[in-house]
Amino acid sequence: MAATFRKHRPDAPRGFFACEAAGLRWLAAAPGGAAVVGVLAVAEDALELERLSPAAPDATAAEELGRSLAATHAAGADAFGAPPDGWEGDGFFGPLDEPLPLLADDRETWGAFQADRRVEQVRDLLAQRGALPHALRSDLDRLADRLRSGDFDDGLAPARLHGDLWSGNVMWTDRGAVLIDPAAHGGHPVTDLAMLMLFGLPHLSRVLDSYQEAADLPDGWRDLVGLHQVYPVGMHAVLFGGGYGAQLAELVRRYG
Repeated sequence: MAATFRKHRPDAPRGFFACEAAGLRWLAAAPGGAAVVGVLAVAEDALELERLSPAAPDATAAEELGRSLAATHAAGADAFGAPPDGWEGDGFFGPLDEPLPLLADDRETWGAFQADRRVEQVRDLLAQRGALPHALRSDLDRLADRLRSGDFDDGLAPARLHGDLWSGNVMWTDRGAVLIDPAAHGGHPVTDLAMLMLFGLPHLSRVLDSYQEAADLPDGWRDLVGLHQVYPVGMHAVLFGGGYGAQLAELVRRYG
């Protein structure tokens, strides 16, 4: 019997592991898409996955990750904010010991979705935790208004996103890069790329170059990377505080 890896939390929020399993399967179903860890079994308090064999990252695997991630995105989603097939309603974002709601939606435009279900969520969670200075509140509200008005919309269809694609969720293995721990939903493809760029990744330039060879991104997309980092940085400010609050404030001022 092949070795497996078991994620376990006795007091996990209801549906936490079922949601993750649905996200993994949805990503894995993308034709030609990025490799995704296999789901073997799901319980209310645990998720059993195939065990991966770690390997050193290399340029060839990075280039394949870029190409295959473009295919995953191209597989699409029903709407901006749509949950993965097999799951209904909000998902989860954040560490296993303190997952926060990943708010679902059914929007035709990215800007309205980002304003109502991401930027305003960050604002409200910071306020609940007493970590929302007046200036940051004003800047977040202004950014939400710009997003809602369509200032940053570009006509791209909803992409099939991993949703939490920082370097720790890219496992380098003996069969290449494999994605784990998604917060899968329908969104803008730059969101996944911005997450990779936020926390770094081995051979990142190779990943981005091969991605762009396989997919068309809007002109000037790199100028909007910080906009797509507002949500993950904001949620880190909610969860961990520290310097993330100042980093968030700087990003919001840039685009608000």
